[in-house]
Amino acid sequence: MRTGTLAFIAGIILLQNLSFLPSANWAFGLILLLPLLIYLPSWWLKLPIVFLSGFLWALFIAQSNLSHSLADELEGKDIQIEGHIASIPVQRERQWRFEFDVDRLWRGQDSFPTPGKVRLNWYGTREVLQVGDRWRLTVRLKKPSGFMNPGGFDFERWLFINDIRATGYVRTKFKPERLSSSWQDYPVQRVRQSILANLNEQLEDHAMGGIIAALAIGHRAEISPEQWRLFTQTGTNHLVAISGLHIGLVAGLIYFLCNWAWSRLGRLALVFASPRAAAIAAILGALIYAALAGWSLPTQRAFIMITVAMLSIVLQRSVAPGRTLALAMLLVLVYDPMAVLSPGLWLSFGAVAVILFGIVGHASSTHWWYKWGRVQWIVCLGLVPLLILFFQQASVISPLANFIAVPLVSLLVVPLILLGVGLMPLSMQAGTFLIELSATLLSVLEQLLVVLANLPFSTWVAPTPHWGLIALALLGITLLIAPRGWPLRWSGVILLAPMLFYQPDRPKQGEWRFSLLDVGQGLAAVIQTQNHSLVFDTGPRFSEFFDTGSAVVVPFLRQQGIQQLDTLVVSHGDNDHIGGAKSVLNQIPANRVLSSAKALLAEGAEPCVAGQSWQWDGVDFMILSPVQVNHQKKENNQSCVLKISSPHGSVLLTGDIEAATEKELLNRYPKQLSANVLVAPHHGSKTSSSAKFVQAVHPNYVLFPVGYRNRYRFPHPKVVQRYQAIGSTMLSSTNSGAILFNFGANMEISPPTIWREQHRRYWHR
Repeated sequence: MRTGTLAFIAGIILLQNLSFLPSANWAFGLILLLPLLIYLPSWWLKLPIVFLSGFLWALFIAQSNLSHSLADELEGKDIQIEGHIASIPVQRERQWRFEFDVDRLWRGQDSFPTPGKVRLNWYGTREVLQVGDRWRLTVRLKKPSGFMNPGGFDFERWLFINDIRATGYVRTKFKPERLSSSWQDYPVQRVRQSILANLNEQLEDHAMGGIIAALAIGHRAEISPEQWRLFTQTGTNHLVAISGLHIGLVAGLIYFLCNWAWSRLGRLALVFASPRAAAIAAILGALIYAALAGWSLPTQRAFIMITVAMLSIVLQRSVAPGRTLALAMLLVLVYDPMAVLSPGLWLSFGAVAVILFGIVGHASSTHWWYKWGRVQWIVCLGLVPLLILFFQQASVISPLANFIAVPLVSLLVVPLILLGVGLMPLSMQAGTFLIELSATLLSVLEQLLVVLANLPFSTWVAPTPHWGLIALALLGITLLIAPRGWPLRWSGVILLAPMLFYQPDRPKQGEWRFSLLDVGQGLAAVIQTQNHSLVFDTGPRFSEFFDTGSAVVVPFLRQQGIQQLDTLVVSHGDNDHIGGAKSVLNQIPANRVLSSAKALLAEGAEPCVAGQSWQWDGVDFMILSPVQVNHQKKENNQSCVLKISSPHGSVLLTGDIEAATEKELLNRYPKQLSANVLVAPHHGSKTSSSAKFVQAVHPNYVLFPVGYRNRYRFPHPKVVQRYQAIGSTMLSSTNSGAILFNFGANMEISPPTIWREQHRRYWHR
């Protein structure tokens, strides 16, 4: 079972690492392969068949998911759709966000295949949206699109995993029409929204309201970024996700209560054994709680794991824990082979695996606190390689935080919340009392976690190591948590050390790297020399919950092993340049901040002024504009202009300057503007990149930091023509993702690394 499951997983993983999918016809080979599993004489001869079965099954599901794609000619056009709101709508101010199941799509008189599930924003409406309601809407859609950067979150992958095949917004100039509203449509989701409404009404603006909603129904949209950061720093973020821990708790409580009650039914208990009845009840209870949590991917995995364990009791078959875990993993991947793309799969199964392996040989201790403490310690240690791989950080204080938090949340808070939710229809007063009591306990826990998070070295931040180092670390951890008597347990420290002390290669003296990050319609760039790092702009802020400083710039810096900046330059105060600055400074401190923006000047930043210059490790930096900060002047033309140069090459960063400032630069630096790489002024706007400026810079490469199908339609065709006329190679972040240059020993400019091209997977646009 275990070997076969590993072979099946390997086949799925191979498929998920392809840039393009083979023909769907290959998937039908699965029908021919499966009989071989019966007739081949040796299990080892069957393993290649199991491997191919995993590959072909994943291929079949992937092709099926991709078949529901939005037609190319419909992107960015006004189209009409009909369908149901498929998720609890999330409201922030006057914006709603929700998933929508489309069952009819047309434009004018022409009908088109539907993309299935889409993700919509609805701005400025006074409508109160209810999950399950059927609507006719006019929308604008685009294919799944996200940022592509080293160390960054792959939003296109997340959309693919969740089978969302388009995103867009409702066109309010066309009147929307609610076609029906019935409890028969999406009844479980309606119950979840009703519970959420009751919780919000009773708790109003309580700081713990978002966490209680997450624990009650798996709705995590109301948890603040600060709370998420606290949970991440203390390693307790798994507690606010309804997954294996909480569903296992509910199933366990139901099992023991039902077993106790059934055993007292006399003759009935003799006909059908109480453990078997309790196991069936536990499965039903886990199913109800998983449905209440929205049947999300983590809850699906948890339910399958619990079902496998309980069925072994129903069938009265003793199965080794390792085999049970392998069977659960196999069933999860048969149900959803895309789950291997989710970090949650590896973290949840990894946690169970290290607990099962780590407690062997230690069960003889009579001290419960020792057993519980050891579980927390081995889970913390066992998951470190995966946490560093996926998130570039791991909590050092996680064992202590979870030693306290897990019993409090699992044995007190969650039962109080579920009991309170269950009592609300019968007695609102009693239900509210229990919910408020749980909120008080969570507030106490949060205060304790804040104290722990503020301890020195509470979080270990590390660059993403190579796969080889991850494999060595996993082997080392296996030895460290192995039962007493295993040979060479001490050598686990040696195998773990390379990952702990790993640092990415830095440029040599005189060499440097330039990275234009993909932040959509905005700008963020990083310059690295041998011993120094500079960030130029930080991309946009989209809401209080999301900005590219935290989502793109910080993960990139951590992936590169940069934990402190020497200089942050914010060219000017437009949101698409300054929006992520606070997030960057909160997580990666900077020794110096240069900016023409008053918003940052108030926080101690220095003004960037023409003539400022410095040298790092043989690389020259010079501010070319503005001559002085003049807030009466148009803000775009106040942008900091920075030139970086060395014998190996040069880059010119221009912010959002327009033709007037370009003319000033031509007059002031007639021979100093030439650069090998130019980040196009103002994203390629027609008000910038004047003909004389383009000629003076004469770049080998011109980079356009623009968003996918941006509303400004940057870069402007006339600007493109000017760069074409001088033979520049043009690259845009929306098509290339991050664009990475190495200015090294070769005196000629080497072609850049195009991140979207190099790391493309079949689900990317």
